[in-house]
Amino acid sequence: MAYEDRYVQAPKYDCLLFDLDDTLYPLSSGLSKGVLKNIQDYMVEKLGIDRSKIDDLSNLLYKNYGTTMAGLRAIGYDFDYDEYHSFVHGKLPYENLKPDPVLRNLLLSTPIRKVIFTNADETHAIKALSKLGLEDCFEGIICFETLNPIHKNFASDDEDDIEFVGTKPKTLPNDNNANNDTQIFDIISHFANQNDATTLPKTPVICKPSEYAIEKALKIANLNPSKTIFFDDSVRNIVAGKRVGLDTVLVGTCHRPKGADYALESIHNLREALPELWELADIRTEIYSDKISIETSVIA
Repeated sequence: MAYEDRYVQAPKYDCLLFDLDDTLYPLSSGLSKGVLKNIQDYMVEKLGIDRSKIDDLSNLLYKNYGTTMAGLRAIGYDFDYDEYHSFVHGKLPYENLKPDPVLRNLLLSTPIRKVIFTNADETHAIKALSKLGLEDCFEGIICFETLNPIHKNFASDDEDDIEFVGTKPKTLPNDNNANNDTQIFDIISHFANQNDATTLPKTPVICKPSEYAIEKALKIANLNPSKTIFFDDSVRNIVAGKRVGLDTVLVGTCHRPKGADYALESIHNLREALPELWELADIRTEIYSDKISIETSVIA
């Protein structure tokens, strides 16, 4: 009997799907705080929104649309996506992100596919991963451009042709300036008036925690949800992932809410909580050690 035959067993997972921000690095880095400030500054400086309304508006947009950008587009604000991302991420304290050799070793030591799934743009994702020393630990990045290809000057007839590994996807013509006279939907008044039966406008932006966004990401990366485990710091994203059939890991707390299969206070607790992710590598090491031992005995 071959050595491998003793260990033939299909692994439980064939892909690890990771959020990026506040998942692969801690909230204490200050990047999320910087993102919030920059988004609010963009709303005031570029969109002309009254500073006194920013807090309430930001909270409502984030709560109802997943990201402030998605909400702004839904209620009628028109802006260039690249300009928005450049403004929001351009002044972040990336120097607070340091190389993480512990996480790098954890990721490289498991033989399972690893993919990034973030609402952020590609430039931010690549820069953050580079600062962490993790840029070569993942098969690919599913980011804003991957799920929202309608913002460049190229065309693709088939979304299944989108590349998510190392290159920006081919995309459809820019529609960001389609209508500069759109009436702005007053979402603050909508929620202040409890008798308002008006439905919220839909957003053209595809992002987590939309189940459609998660399903699209799985399709692009050719992932089987029943064989994929999803890591994220957002409870909403985790719950949505669970609804589409993913096993889920909430990162940033040891308290496991409904919808999460696991909860990790830190991504560094990964192997301690999920040792099965390394079983295949351990088995291969054991097989190799057994062979070396027997071959040495035969030679002796």
